[in-house]
Amino acid sequence: LNKGAGSAFGLEFQILDDANHPDAKLGKDGNRTIGSLYDLITAKQDKLVHPIGQWNYAFIRTDGTNVEHWLNGRLVVSYDRTSEAFRTARAGSKYADAKYGANFGEWESGNILLQDHGNEVSFRSIKVRELSK
Repeated sequence: LNKGAGSAFGLEFQILDDANHPDAKLGKDGNRTIGSLYDLITAKQDKLVHPIGQWNYAFIRTDGTNVEHWLNGRLVVSYDRTSEAFRTARAGSKYADAKYGANFGEWESGNILLQDHGNEVSFRSIKVRELSK
């Protein structure tokens, strides 16, 4: 959600505590739980989540329009940003609102953002790299 200068919106790999954060209970079919593509695609239910006080390892891999979300070594979400399935999910989400743009999530480039939900959160060993073809 764009809240003014310095704020932006885009596709989100959801990072929060499913058991204790109220946002994890909202959305549809768990699509706001850890590892999910926020408000669009629910992470696999057999995901491995470490409890508060232990580190979780998240990895996002993109190849063109194909995107994978990995959590603690397990693939939890896979999608094509230009597929009919993605567009259908978008049409049924908050991102169908015109303020997000007709092609939300299909941009060729953008920014990487880290967001908190008002709770303490820590990140470490953040790496961004382009993989050779």
